[in-house]
Amino acid sequence: MTEKVEQLIQQYPLLNKMREYQPIDWHNPEFEEATKLSLTQADVFDASARFNRFAPYFVKAFPETEATNGILRSPLIKIDQMQQKLEQVNGADIPGSVYLKADSMLPISGSIKSRGGIYEVLKFAEQVAMKETNLTYSDNYSILASPKYHEIFSHYGIMVGSTGNLGLSIGMAAASFGFKTTVHMSVDARQWKKDLLRKNGVTVVEHDDSVSVAIADGRAQAAKDPQTYFIDDEGSKDLFLGYSVAGIEVQKQLEDLGIFPSKESPVFVYLPAGVGGSPSGVSFGLQMMMPEGIYPVFVEPTHVPSVTMGMMTHLYDQIAVTDLGLDGKTLADGLAVPRSSKIAGRIMRSLLYGSHTFDDDDIYRYLTMLIDTQDIRVEPSAAAGFSAIKSTVAQFEHPEKLKNATHIVWATGGKLVPSDEMKRYYDKGEGLMRELQQSVSR
Repeated sequence: MTEKVEQLIQQYPLLNKMREYQPIDWHNPEFEEATKLSLTQADVFDASARFNRFAPYFVKAFPETEATNGILRSPLIKIDQMQQKLEQVNGADIPGSVYLKADSMLPISGSIKSRGGIYEVLKFAEQVAMKETNLTYSDNYSILASPKYHEIFSHYGIMVGSTGNLGLSIGMAAASFGFKTTVHMSVDARQWKKDLLRKNGVTVVEHDDSVSVAIADGRAQAAKDPQTYFIDDEGSKDLFLGYSVAGIEVQKQLEDLGIFPSKESPVFVYLPAGVGGSPSGVSFGLQMMMPEGIYPVFVEPTHVPSVTMGMMTHLYDQIAVTDLGLDGKTLADGLAVPRSSKIAGRIMRSLLYGSHTFDDDDIYRYLTMLIDTQDIRVEPSAAAGFSAIKSTVAQFEHPEKLKNATHIVWATGGKLVPSDEMKRYYDKGEGLMRELQQSVSR
């Protein structure tokens, strides 16, 4: 691959900076080009309808969802104090308003994976129930929480490979139905996530390797049992569509705020990217519901820019960060994916505005700043979106329209982080903030 990589670097000079672990900003030259997509708005509505059918089940199986009548949704929070702090630290104004889309507060798994991961479990449960019983689409799905269905589901298995949050969401949802559930977890998965899964009756298989290896092993194991369903983070259309339902949710939240995305009122959405499925699904859903004025920006660690590499070169999942000589190591566990999704990049080819890569130290600083200014706690990787605002604003080709801009930082996880773990994150960020301030004052 070395000769091919050298040829790619000649063609795409940013790759040279990337292999030196330098933060980069990439503008997608194909953004907004006319493209025929393999999925449509109708697919988003179909996924939303399935979530709605399962709402009575959620109320019964997960009482925390009773307040929202079983609908899994998260708040969109205006974070003025954080915006002011960002302007102070970055030494630059942020025109417009900054919001946090707090998927870190989603019910059940406390992360964005409560959308895609849980959705695919729902779809499989529905298929099994209709195959084994006379369940119809018009039934009250709370009956799926009954002992009768629990017994039926116990003869089936669900398996997945994950760095953490996807496995957490799938494991907790699948176990609630009674499925025999196995999560293959990569070396960078947090111990507390493994412990929580086991507490919920999930089998956790630990791998001393990357998530790509964990996924491959899980896929191979599932293939041996016709009753076991494998959820494939590297190529699942259902995961993608589960995430896309966020577009319907955010459209309504923006409307309630009097925000209507357009060329004159751009909405920038900053999304952390690992394998790329969740940020791509969210971006797709947003643009299906609001075809004009949505500008998705992916953010990735400098050590693992797999989606950016794949999209920039049009090689997508056919190139890994190790091909560029990168070590693939990051403290942002959910983003430690060396090879991108098989479908996400291809669908995002004309939908992604651009991407930004960041140093790990940055996400801890932003995590601490968010707690100090807004008293909101997120995982380190969930704070990644803040790293891209300054450069996106500075490089936007229509600066005169930025006064009407809305910036949405997508907080992808954090609700279930143990308090002692969160304190370690905070203390690390506080120390890094202090170092930064000292270096600036010298």
